[in-house]
Amino acid sequence: MQACPAEVREILQAAACGAELTFEQGLLLATAEGSTLEALVAAADQLRQQTVGDAITYVVNRNINFTNVCFVGCSFCGFGRGPAAADAYSLSFEEVVRRAREAWDRGATEVCVQGGLPRDLDGFFYRDLLRAIKHAVPEMHVHAFSPMEIDYGVTKTGMPLRDYLEMMKDEGLGSIPGTAAEILDDRVRKELSPNKLPVERWVEIITAAHELGIPTTSTMMYGHVEEPADWVRHMLLLRAIQQRSGGFTEFVPLGFIHEKTRLYRHGGARPGAKRDEHLRVHALARLLLHGAIKNLQVSWVKLGFETSLACLQAGANDFSGTLMEESISKAAGATFGEYVSPEEFRARIRSIGRVPAERTTTYKIRRIFDQPEQDPRTAAAQLPLLQAESHVTYTEGAY
Repeated sequence: MQACPAEVREILQAAACGAELTFEQGLLLATAEGSTLEALVAAADQLRQQTVGDAITYVVNRNINFTNVCFVGCSFCGFGRGPAAADAYSLSFEEVVRRAREAWDRGATEVCVQGGLPRDLDGFFYRDLLRAIKHAVPEMHVHAFSPMEIDYGVTKTGMPLRDYLEMMKDEGLGSIPGTAAEILDDRVRKELSPNKLPVERWVEIITAAHELGIPTTSTMMYGHVEEPADWVRHMLLLRAIQQRSGGFTEFVPLGFIHEKTRLYRHGGARPGAKRDEHLRVHALARLLLHGAIKNLQVSWVKLGFETSLACLQAGANDFSGTLMEESISKAAGATFGEYVSPEEFRARIRSIGRVPAERTTTYKIRRIFDQPEQDPRTAAAQLPLLQAESHVTYTEGAY
């Protein structure tokens, strides 16, 4: 820490003592390079250890992306298709239920259910899909329907937001992915997708869910058209929401996967983040969100394992989920696979001297694996994936 500027040292020391960092302090950290970045990473890792200890958690889950038909047209997404596209698909309720049952039989405790927004969607489609899953697998936690999908359900049914969320909770909705956030600044959002929810509506939906006892994750997509100041404002807004509602289970930074997106191909974005930027964002999040959101997740689908492990030594403490298949990031060009077995998670966690722990969606610890020789073995390293899974994937995942 001695090699970095005195002003940065003071900020890092203040954060270590539990101070709430300001926008100006956060912005200074968000542009850290060289020895200053090394000091930021070290401070974030130390704060992580003090806050959540040395366990790295993961959840055994399965992603089910039920359709890629979508009218929204986000420029950063390679997933959405028109209804007449050759590779457009929509899964039946029976197929979604089959996948949920199969996941449960393989040890999953969560299914993450999201999809595109077809124009002809029935108003109660989300409710009925949720009902079908919970009827078939009552104990499965259903983590489903982004704020964009919630808003679409409200629009299609004409129900008030709180009534709609209460209905979904009564049908068994366990939690909501805090996706569709991207960058919570309307100027940036207009560049990314003019049809996406405005910031005010995203905050309204998330806050209403929290007030009704429905937890959500929180996310931020970086590495495209945004600037470091946008990261800081985004994280401070999430911190303010959490201080009011307490409903965020974790924060998940999502690196932009650029290769197959319209945003990048048309010259509107940089080609994703480099390693130092990934480290900077994760370390910054640990310091800015300290005292509000204690769990910080890496997205192995977007980062790959080497960078994920580096970020887990830069403030992060959660490895995300096994996914079983991830229909979301490959469409944009991600190449890091569809499934990680619990055994592989545990081996990689131990490779950096940390302790693996399986958690629930809401971060209750199911088991700590502090004795490698006592590890169970799962039935198979890979689920048989259907031909439909060759469909390109979406950029959000189980978040």
